Amino acid sequence: MEISIASTVSIRESGFDEYWLQDQIYENPTCLGLGDLESVAKEKQQSSGGRLDILLKNPEDDSMYEVEVMLGETDERHIVRTIEYWDNEKRKWPQRQHYAVLVAEGITRRFFNVIHLFSHSIPIIAIQVNLIESNNQKSIHFSKILDTYEEPEDGIIEEVHDEVYWRKKSTWTVDAANELFAIIGEIFESPSLRYLKNYIAINVVGNNYFWFHKRSNPKSLLGFRISDDYVEEALKLLDEQTISFVQKRNRIKFTVDKDFIKKHADSLRQIAEFVKETWKK
Repeated sequence: MEISIASTVSIRESGFDEYWLQDQIYENPTCLGLGDLESVAKEKQQSSGGRLDILLKNPEDDSMYEVEVMLGETDERHIVRTIEYWDNEKRKWPQRQHYAVLVAEGITRRFFNVIHLFSHSIPIIAIQVNLIESNNQKSIHFSKILDTYEEPEDGIIEEVHDEVYWRKKSTWTVDAANELFAIIGEIFESPSLRYLKNYIAINVVGNNYFWFHKRSNPKSLLGFRISDDYVEEALKLLDEQTISFVQKRNRIKFTVDKDFIKKHADSLRQIAEFVKETWKK
């Protein structure tokens, strides 16, 4: 088999502009390699006066991706604008997880280091885009080169509430949490339900093993952390049960309700065993 050698060519010099690149991403958001995202808006007006290039959403957990696109090499203004628009949208939708996404043709070492520093406290993802030419055919390629953000540990600084507060806020999330607690509680030592401002947790010896976030009635988002040793088994189990999920490193989330938890009780007990072993490490 003869394999041709491809070369990288300038997007602008090939006759395309940033609006063309925006269209490619907006029409096919999975091209970024960030999952099965949905397009929400393009050129979204910001209160600061600028426009967010693209707003994407993950339908599984309603997380939002604020995407800024730039041809050529990135610069300080582009990085600042990306973070500014991310912050604007985060303020509008504070209950959701937000990711700042910087898409650029060239990210020099200097600016890679700057983005890397930001990424320790801000969920910023850097993606390099290249137009590749081979045998007189052009293809566009996206490569994620930075995604190092780690979410803060759950429950470190949280406003504590009670079941009455959550019954007013989302009785169906309380019902789902109670159902899972009844199914897996005996697996753990002295578990308890912990009612926090933004989520309900199944807590074991001071650590949040599972957490529920409110979604539209009657759904809730169930999340948990799992060791790399058990990720493959857990994902296989979910696939066998045709359960749609979102995975980010060793954290897994999927949408549930009370009836879903009853139906998948055996699978959830197995997952609870994986989580138990995870926290032993």
